[in-house]
Amino acid sequence: MSRRIIARIATSADGFIARWDGSVDFLNERPRPKGSYGMGEFYRSIDTILWGRKTYDVALDFQRQGVKGAAFDPKVKNYVFSRNPPAAPPPGVEFVSEDVKPFARRLRAVRGKDIWMMGGGGLIASFLDAGEIDAFSIHIVPTLIGEGIPLLAPRHRRVPLKLKGVRKFPDGVVHLDYEISRPPA
Repeated sequence: MSRRIIARIATSADGFIARWDGSVDFLNERPRPKGSYGMGEFYRSIDTILWGRKTYDVALDFQRQGVKGAAFDPKVKNYVFSRNPPAAPPPGVEFVSEDVKPFARRLRAVRGKDIWMMGGGGLIASFLDAGEIDAFSIHIVPTLIGEGIPLLAPRHRRVPLKLKGVRKFPDGVVHLDYEISRPPA
């Protein structure tokens, strides 16, 4: 079985992954339940993370601020999509400027675990439009923020999803697992 690319991300109840300035303050307004929404189990199932440049920069800021869990794990390969890569990327991080489809096909051909599509909305949309996302794993946080960066960059598309699982948490967070419904080959 080939490696799957899974977009695992949290959104507000109205579908935003961050505020316009990149802030994700609304995601951290409640204490995480025991097991942190299954994140440890998911993290053990992947060995690669795909980042958009803005999402990567936010994570880098969190790491610099000493936010718990924000450090880049050297056991995980990190690819950051950017038209303007830095001259000297940090260890364990590779910047990518090539087209999504050939990159994804090459990455899937390498033996390994599943691949986490971290985001943001533009990168998720690019992989989705290229047919290179296999599943969505979405945490819906019970907060409306009214505006911000949507889960997907807006484009005209229709992508049927197949619900694989639903999990409700005591704090009101709902986790949805979907596979992309593809016509038989």
